[in-house]
Amino acid sequence: MATPAAAPLVFKVRRAEPQLVAPAKATPKELKLLSDIDDQEGLRFHIPVIQFYKYEASMRGRDPVKVIRDALAQTLVFYYPFAGRLRELAGTGRKLAVECTGEGVLFVEADADVTLNDFGDALQPPFPCLEDLIFDVPGSGGVLHSPLMLIQVTRLACGGFIFALRLNHTMSDAAGLVQFMTAVGEIARGAGSPSVPPVWQRELLNARNPPRVTCEHREYEEVADTKGTIIPLDDMAHRSFFFGPTEVAALRRLVPPHIRRASTFELLTACLWKCRTTALKMDPEEEVRIICIVNARSKFNPPLPRGYYGNAFAFPVAVTTAGKLCENPVGYAVELVKRAKEGVTEEYMQSVADLMVSKERPHFTVVRSYLVSDLTHAGFGEVDLGWGRAVYGGAAKGGVGAIPGVASFYIPFTNKVAGEQGIVVPVCLPAQAMDTFVEQLNSMLKPTAAAPHTFIASAL
Repeated sequence: MATPAAAPLVFKVRRAEPQLVAPAKATPKELKLLSDIDDQEGLRFHIPVIQFYKYEASMRGRDPVKVIRDALAQTLVFYYPFAGRLRELAGTGRKLAVECTGEGVLFVEADADVTLNDFGDALQPPFPCLEDLIFDVPGSGGVLHSPLMLIQVTRLACGGFIFALRLNHTMSDAAGLVQFMTAVGEIARGAGSPSVPPVWQRELLNARNPPRVTCEHREYEEVADTKGTIIPLDDMAHRSFFFGPTEVAALRRLVPPHIRRASTFELLTACLWKCRTTALKMDPEEEVRIICIVNARSKFNPPLPRGYYGNAFAFPVAVTTAGKLCENPVGYAVELVKRAKEGVTEEYMQSVADLMVSKERPHFTVVRSYLVSDLTHAGFGEVDLGWGRAVYGGAAKGGVGAIPGVASFYIPFTNKVAGEQGIVVPVCLPAQAMDTFVEQLNSMLKPTAAAPHTFIASAL
């Protein structure tokens, strides 16, 4: 069963005035077009990431704020588009471009009267006082004409610190962002330049001329919300669920032998999709969707250049009715997820780019949709800013973007209670639906329900 939520941790954060950190040297003043994958409507938002670092004796006397701010300025010499501002070019069907102005990224210095230990062993979303750890500086959250990145470094009372970052998603995906953060870490530790030079080349993911949509893209269908099934923003419950070897083995026993070779991602996604759909009590005849983020870098021949830091993923979708999903065994959903993922090819990506130009960059379908993104191999936790690996690194919360209840991230996590490595999944649902979701998930995990670490859940 879910563990009861502990009393919420409350602390105070004192912030200095936000400042712009510009590149340490003069950089080119030019206009750089985003790709036709980058500038789709579904990526026009800011995505938050948070990293927790413990005190490191070898760094005694070094101020993480100064170290990171100085390294950031030097890194922006190489990644100078991040220091610019987005523009939407007139007469181009909403095409986005970065005006490389060199203005800089927004930086916030802060101190908190709390220690890393106060956050507890289960360091996972939802994080207490998140709005204070990554402060939404007034006027900074726009997609156009606003800073493309906001960074807040918060010193903790124990000597550790929190590095929080908010990025305009049109600029980079998880792989691109980790590449940039790794570069900041390398320079903070004394390197003169990033070990992986950044590559722009966004034209590699542009539409053909003329565009020709060759694949089916049900992820971009226009679907009317006739029954009010878009999740409301009020009365939302946020919980995180841990899946270690025991939990994954229990879920795997729910599928027939011929599909037990399904990946953990496919299995977990199918189970969560089914539990979530049941919890939301959707009309059995209505279509429901699972959207899987698929990194397409390896799908290209030749592969995209090492160092490419633009968005290079797809939103493949599986579609069925709520009735079929809830009434069929889990194996039914697993096979739908597998087929959706396998459909992503180089031609598929080209077809997406062509669709963006043909239809003026539509948003992916959010009505009765659930989107999942696997960050277990993204490398956020490996980012070393001089204080070693992050104690936690990755998504700051579940359900980001225009429709907060739609998305979940799979984050690598070590369960301190049992010492197991596994995956933690933040889920955001209306409070009543969350109770049903927990019941459904516990039912699937029934063989291990007696274990105290069946999953860790925390709630706001």
